[in-house]
Amino acid sequence: MTEKRLAIIGGTGFASVGNLKVIREHSVDTPFGSCSSVLKTVELEGVEVIILFRHGSPHRIPPHKVNYLANIWALHEVGITHVIGVTAVGGISRTASPKKIIIPDQIIDYTYDRKHTFFEQDPQQVTHIDFTEPFCRELREVLLLMAAETGLDVLAGATYGVTQGPRLETAAEIRRMARDGCDVVGMTAMPEASLAREMGICYAVCSLSINWAAGCGSSKEMINLAEMEKTIEQEMVAVRQLLGASVRHLHLTS
Repeated sequence: MTEKRLAIIGGTGFASVGNLKVIREHSVDTPFGSCSSVLKTVELEGVEVIILFRHGSPHRIPPHKVNYLANIWALHEVGITHVIGVTAVGGISRTASPKKIIIPDQIIDYTYDRKHTFFEQDPQQVTHIDFTEPFCRELREVLLLMAAETGLDVLAGATYGVTQGPRLETAAEIRRMARDGCDVVGMTAMPEASLAREMGICYAVCSLSINWAAGCGSSKEMINLAEMEKTIEQEMVAVRQLLGASVRHLHLTS
């Protein structure tokens, strides 16, 4: 069997969850500039895993300024085969209520002015990737299997609408996204997912719904940023549990 080397791209709130034993850390020079953070090799459930903090450490890089090219290139350069991207999202559909863990299976990309491909510098030919299924089926199945085994209630499939940020969306924009078929809204799954596909990396997202998107929910109230932060702090523990189980499973099946 081929050895699997796993990385976690940590998003909002992930850095503050528990104490991870850092074994080593190093920087990777890339043709695309600096990564969001150093690559930290940590021990998670007895397995060595690389963690990269998407928004920097401390959190300082807004979604539209993340150097997705450098992040994915660096992980590929050190031999990573599987990546789980942790993201915080807003719920649009009834099934994506706050505090729910979601394993999306589709994407609609609303971003602009982001570098979306490695294949634009002096290309010898036009390069296309199959993006019919934007997330790696193998890795999604592992996350769902481990959720079932650990008794975590997750939403097994959703369409992730990716917006530009850093502002949150208007209620009208969310209504449009709902008509388009989006179940959740976030700002970081693209171009992370497509760049990973270009590099041949098995990539999936583990999302945590931290609030109702604008105009959704029963109260239709304004989004409360303090409540969002509280939800992240409380519920990211369950995300960490799911990641630990998934890392252990992947290691045992390598």
